[in-house]
Amino acid sequence: MNVMRTKLIMAVVMVMMMPVAMLADFTPTAYYTVDGEQREETEAIDDAQAPLRVTFRANPSNIDSGIVPSYEWRFVKDGSRDAYIVRYEEETAFEFMESGTTNVSLYVSYGGDEEPELISTIRISISTSILEMPNAFSPNGDGVNDIYKAKDTHKSIVEFKAYIFNRWGQKLYEWSDINGGWDGTYHGSPVKAGVYYVLVKAKGADGREYNIKRDVNVLRDYTEEGESF
Repeated sequence: MNVMRTKLIMAVVMVMMMPVAMLADFTPTAYYTVDGEQREETEAIDDAQAPLRVTFRANPSNIDSGIVPSYEWRFVKDGSRDAYIVRYEEETAFEFMESGTTNVSLYVSYGGDEEPELISTIRISISTSILEMPNAFSPNGDGVNDIYKAKDTHKSIVEFKAYIFNRWGQKLYEWSDINGGWDGTYHGSPVKAGVYYVLVKAKGADGREYNIKRDVNVLRDYTEEGESF
């Protein structure tokens, strides 16, 4: 009985001493969505916009029978040595709200006192913020520039609120989705051509705060060729 117990203990010790790579295979991958398109990366997500929700999966395979891996996802910002978040699931999700680069490393162990082994690191880079509002649009139903909204160059805006006023300070419209906008109507009826005003309060992933106030020219008779009638 003692011989069998000794052999069992030796077997367990040998398993604990074996490198992680000999016990299983892992392909850590980051899954995310941009403009409705599902994407995946194993090394880096570069110049992404916040907010960006990313799901990290260890993708284990060829795990030896009876082996149960323990996972650590360590989130470390560039220039730092310490993780600001540690997750312990095989699959974990995180929403990146701040500009800068975060290195997300997967460590795996099998219990005991041994140090977790680094499998790989995925770099997530979030861009600094950009937000600009145009000074005119032409809601004439031609399918071009019919909606007043933030310029398509916007990046990493994590908070957004916009208001449209007429010259008397009456609020005509408001929206909080940066991809939304104003169609040039008030209570379902087209407003007259002329000058209106937009107020935007927003915040970027880099902490920058935007307080934009400017004229908005409603051009009813404007065409794409720039001709006015």
